Amino acid sequence: MPAAGLAIAIGLGVDRAFGEPPTSVHPVARFGQLMTALERRVYGDSRWRGAAFCVVGVGAAAAVGVVLRQVLGRNGSTAVAVAAASAARMLGREANAIGDLLVDGDLTGARQRLPSLVGRTATDLSERDVARAVIESVAENSVDAVISPIVWAAIGGAPAVLAHRAVNTLDAMVGHRNERYERFGWASARLDDVANWVPARVAAVLVAGVHPRRAATVGRVVGRDSRRHPSPNGGVIEAAFAASLDIRLGGTNRYGHVTEDRGVLGDGLPAEATDVARAVALLDRITLALGVVALAATVVRSVRGR
Repeated sequence: MPAAGLAIAIGLGVDRAFGEPPTSVHPVARFGQLMTALERRVYGDSRWRGAAFCVVGVGAAAAVGVVLRQVLGRNGSTAVAVAAASAARMLGREANAIGDLLVDGDLTGARQRLPSLVGRTATDLSERDVARAVIESVAENSVDAVISPIVWAAIGGAPAVLAHRAVNTLDAMVGHRNERYERFGWASARLDDVANWVPARVAAVLVAGVHPRRAATVGRVVGRDSRRHPSPNGGVIEAAFAASLDIRLGGTNRYGHVTEDRGVLGDGLPAEATDVARAVALLDRITLALGVVALAATVVRSVRGR
């Protein structure tokens, strides 16, 4: 972290200031398009084919990171990679837009916009169900699109950041438990679990750290409830958000014809429309806290080096 701290803080600052580039030139979107084209050529109902697909995608992304590091140097490439992989501003803006629709009583509009954040079926969701879906998305993506890029930047610079982003993108593309992807997407889904295992727990610690009065509750709820969730990482961060915000998350979700029970996380009341803005504020606080930690590590290293 010390060597990369300033680069990480700059990358986060760029994302906060400018947000996501247009989809037509977004590197993650272009990567997804390329991997979709590759999937059409190599798809087969096989774990081996899916594993090869995953290796090619992650390897290509890491190779781009290596090239960036050669061109821009370690710190420059790390800053660029973190800025490209982070999405805190976009996540908060989209979540608040849906939350505002709920607060204004526009449930239909909120349902229509919800697919921008989650993949679950939204047509018959209640106001509370939509609010819960948004907050759960903010929690999970706080790991995928904020904490994980920073953790991997500290571990391995740009190649590690872009490799993680590739893993996360491939999991979103093919890591589904349905007839088409049960075997082909297995490797991408399992690798995503591994890549986010440490960041999810770092995120839970940050949630407790920025809300110290609820820290003990966060620890208790994470320890008790996270295992109820089918994801080893999603359960940790969703339980942490639920405990910090004193609400209840989890339950039954429908994805097309597939129904999934995610357990009950937290002891509070069901999420309401007004809780969406509180969840985004929590995301902002943990992002800021990690940026401050990165800068502090740089300052400490600089002082010690004198």
